[in-house]
Amino acid sequence: MMQNLLVALIVAGCTGYAVWVLMPSALRRVAAQQALRLQWPRPLAARLQKAAKASTGCGCDGCDAGKPTPSAAQPIRIHRQPKSRP
Repeated sequence: MMQNLLVALIVAGCTGYAVWVLMPSALRRVAAQQALRLQWPRPLAARLQKAAKASTGCGCDGCDAGKPTPSAAQPIRIHRQPKSRP
C-alpha cells in the first residue's frame, strides 16, 4: 500500500510539472498569481512570484546584458571528421 501511495505522489508531481512547463506563459502567469493567494514555503513562493511577474516575449531575462557585440567579422572554422575505415 505504501509503495502505491509513493508512486501516486511521484506521478502527480510529474504531471503537475509537465502541465506547468507546457502551459502557455500567459496562463502560467495567471495561475501563479492565483496560487500566490495561498501560503507557500519561501523558495516556492519566490518562484511563483517570478512566474507571476514574467513578461510575455522572448524570455531572455537580460542574458545578453554586458556582452559586447562583435564589431568585426569572425572567421568560421570547419573541422572535417577523419574518414572512417570499413
